[in-house]
Amino acid sequence: MILSIGCSEPLTTREKGAVYGTLGGAGLGAIIGSATGNAGAGAGIGAAVGLLGGALIGDQMQQRQNQDAAVQRQLSTQQAEIERQQRELEQLRRQQAR
Repeated sequence: MILSIGCSEPLTTREKGAVYGTLGGAGLGAIIGSATGNAGAGAGIGAAVGLLGGALIGDQMQQRQNQDAAVQRQLSTQQAEIERQQRELEQLRRQQAR
């Protein structure tokens, strides 16, 4: 969240995944590290692992969003073509009815 305040553009899904993964990993690593007596090292290791995992998950989610957007564009194009053809058919029917 702190990073998003300083950015001029919204974070991508990949970047959000990396941020959340880093924060979650650091927190979990600190908890585990404190149990073993080294919270700082645990937080650092957890942050690195969380960054990697969060970025990978965010990347997969971003790819899926991009695929969904491409399918939606195709559907919109096809719907526009269907509507055009329906108008054309209606016009032909009116011409035949004369």
